[in-house]
Amino acid sequence: MERNFIKNLIEWKQNPERKPLILWGARQVGKTWLLKEFGSTCFENMLYISFYNNKKDSELFANDYDIARIISSLEIMHHIKIEKQTTLIIFDEVQAAPKVVESLKYFCEEAREYAVVAAGSLLGVSIHEGISFPVGKVNELHLYPMCFSEFLRAVGQESLAKLIEEKNPANPLVSDLSETIIPYLRDYYFTGGMPEAVLTFVQTHDYNKVRAVQNEIISQYEGDFGKHVEAKELPRIRMVWNSLPMQLAKENKKFFFGQIKSGARMKEFEIAIQWLCDAGLVHKVHKVSKPAMPLKSYISFSNFKIYLNDIGLLGALSELDSESLLSGNDVFVEFKGALTEQYVLQEIKATTSYTPYYYSGEKATYEMDFLIQKGKNIVPIEVKAEENVKAKSLKVYCEKFQPEYAVRTSMSKYREQNWMTNIPLWAVSGV
Repeated sequence: MERNFIKNLIEWKQNPERKPLILWGARQVGKTWLLKEFGSTCFENMLYISFYNNKKDSELFANDYDIARIISSLEIMHHIKIEKQTTLIIFDEVQAAPKVVESLKYFCEEAREYAVVAAGSLLGVSIHEGISFPVGKVNELHLYPMCFSEFLRAVGQESLAKLIEEKNPANPLVSDLSETIIPYLRDYYFTGGMPEAVLTFVQTHDYNKVRAVQNEIISQYEGDFGKHVEAKELPRIRMVWNSLPMQLAKENKKFFFGQIKSGARMKEFEIAIQWLCDAGLVHKVHKVSKPAMPLKSYISFSNFKIYLNDIGLLGALSELDSESLLSGNDVFVEFKGALTEQYVLQEIKATTSYTPYYYSGEKATYEMDFLIQKGKNIVPIEVKAEENVKAKSLKVYCEKFQPEYAVRTSMSKYREQNWMTNIPLWAVSGV
């Protein structure tokens, strides 16, 4: 994770038009560690402040946004000389200090020479609770759980990671090494990309210990429900959250409110779903009514699928045991669609700039698992968990819409046909 993302941070540091930076990301994805690593390796010194339960530092921002006064006060309180350009200032857990977020506007307008980064585990939730977000005055980066290539690097497979990060699935090595890569992919399906879970796997290779870490992260997430929402919304958030394995396990993965409770309607659960999205715990993928440019213009806001932020957490929430996952193809019998679509969605979010959507034909006779807008092309992606597959839905879609480029991703090796390209699942980031 650190290699890819610190590169993005270095680009921010070197940008002469650099604004203060906000780092978005859910709890436990590694924001604090990453920023401290960035500060210690790329700056001469660093000031790290967490505003969680920190009234003393928060009060510095209470009365005004005089940046000179704030900088001077921070120097005195933290016994550090804050140098322009060479000191990284990290404001962490800023959801607990709304005035700190608002101050970023003034750092941008009056003191851009200071390198300032802000982060918070529930920042998205807090923005919707009344924090005045400095629109246009900040740069933004999103940190997700570790993708598959980062997992490979963590387990010591540097060469395999580099091969995947080249994003050239047509490279013969990608297919030649499939028997080597697939076992690691199965490990990733179980472990996921939460840094603590990956570290536990690397250190112990004990799946039970990995699952214990995942369950603890889920407990922390669920604990946040009760701390940061109104009492009337808490049961609804829990109902949506607990329904996700069931929603994804069915063949049609569209989110059905009736599966939360009989007679449930979208209006009842809109706030609950938005809270989970704002917290970074889930990804909502909207249906489009037409696969045309630009896709965003054809969003159907009432039709969507919801995925978790991490494939390992999906397995833990679903109580999927390691033996089923790792002993051959058993996982692809009962829960194959859920895990594989979750994995592909996660790779798209973490390793590309594309926004994924989905599409279904008239009367739901077929469905495209994902659509992405790639340059001037709308690219359909059909996800298959197995090796010997027929892309029936993709075939129907291609016959109707004649896309220039169509993708099936599966456990099969790379193969080009006159109407579609099969990309191995382990190389789907090269889509």
